[in-house]
Amino acid sequence: MLYTILQFAVLLSAIFIGIRLGGIAIGYAGGLGVVVLGLVFGMKPGNIPWDVILIIAAAIAAISAMQQAGGLDYMVRVTEKILRVNPKFINYLSPACGWLLTILAGTGNAVFSLMPVVVDVAKSQNIKPSVPLSLMVVSSQIGITASPVSAAVVYMSGVLEPLGWNYPTLLAIWISTTFIACMLTAFIISLITPMDLSKDSVYQERLKAGLVKDAGAILHGEDKKGAKLSVGIFLLTVLAVVLYATAISSNIKWIDPVIVPRDAAIMSFLLTAATLITWLCKVETSKILETSVFKSGMTACVCVFGVAWLGNTFVAGHESAIKEVAGNWVKQAPAMLAVAFFFASMLLYSQAATAKAIVPVIITALGISATNPHDSYMLVACFAAVSALFVLPTYPTLLGAVQMDDTGTTRIGKFIFNHSFFLPGVLAIVIAVSLAFFIAPLCI
Repeated sequence: MLYTILQFAVLLSAIFIGIRLGGIAIGYAGGLGVVVLGLVFGMKPGNIPWDVILIIAAAIAAISAMQQAGGLDYMVRVTEKILRVNPKFINYLSPACGWLLTILAGTGNAVFSLMPVVVDVAKSQNIKPSVPLSLMVVSSQIGITASPVSAAVVYMSGVLEPLGWNYPTLLAIWISTTFIACMLTAFIISLITPMDLSKDSVYQERLKAGLVKDAGAILHGEDKKGAKLSVGIFLLTVLAVVLYATAISSNIKWIDPVIVPRDAAIMSFLLTAATLITWLCKVETSKILETSVFKSGMTACVCVFGVAWLGNTFVAGHESAIKEVAGNWVKQAPAMLAVAFFFASMLLYSQAATAKAIVPVIITALGISATNPHDSYMLVACFAAVSALFVLPTYPTLLGAVQMDDTGTTRIGKFIFNHSFFLPGVLAIVIAVSLAFFIAPLCI
């Protein structure tokens, strides 16, 4: 028992060190934790989630090429027009746009460029930017669990398809439940949160100090020549991914036998999209490496590499005990799986890495198999709970929202958890999981 406590302390300490250092150092610290667990406690290093890392890398390759071609800016500009045309509905449009961009791009980092727009529109309506910003960031995180090109969805659908769940059904459940959850969360937060910007003391202090920009100060750039084409190529690729994965799960004859498995198909489709965008839109390949999406995406790869490896090392070392405890908890109360997902994602810092670490344990503990798939609905229903990356105020989009809100209403409190994103995030996950628990059993 003492050894287990010390090993868990190493896990938490490594994550804490990474969080304090920030950014890519979270992944570095994961490697430090593996060294300590291996050399000091004699634990065998766990499996590295290469499939998750490679899918993230492939997606980032395509998205960063699209960004350099001007496609991401074009998507943001279209979204911006929607926000500015309907400024009074900013609290609903910002999470809807954040969710949709994440669904299409497969990464929540797509919302970075929208943040200044949201702040600008909110100020023009005398609304605290913290409300729409927090809703958008949370929606971008939960949207990962419904994106056809996200590593988390690819992994989960791969696990669930042999258990009788087809790809279109899974997407339908996750897309509908996460979107409804985001909208209901926006409604609740708008009701219970004081939104009058003029009454915020921090805003008034910053206004007097001249630290707040005038609403409408954001300049609009011009679309590059290949911007629309790059978006078209990327969206067609997303459609191709969905159709191919659906065809495999439905046993369509023209791809039987399956020569290219789904994961390999997704990665090759995305790299093909990157090739076409680079070629047809005349993108300078050297500048792709300088895009914000490439930098943040490669940071995510290293973070998943280190932290997920550390998490898998700890889980593998205590697999039998975790199976027994988790199995008993989930059997007594299926919703406890959502709690496990919630806390694991808070520490593992990735939806895909969390699913990769927890799902195999639960499947074994509950005896779920192709011949006994009944309890698999729990995995489908609880999947959205892997999105608790907002709990610790260190995630890039969360920190970006704090930095871009010049009114000072989006802030992190002294007690770590008392920040603008905690309540919207918890509400969105609770609602999404609750809805999925109602819908998923009907689809078995």
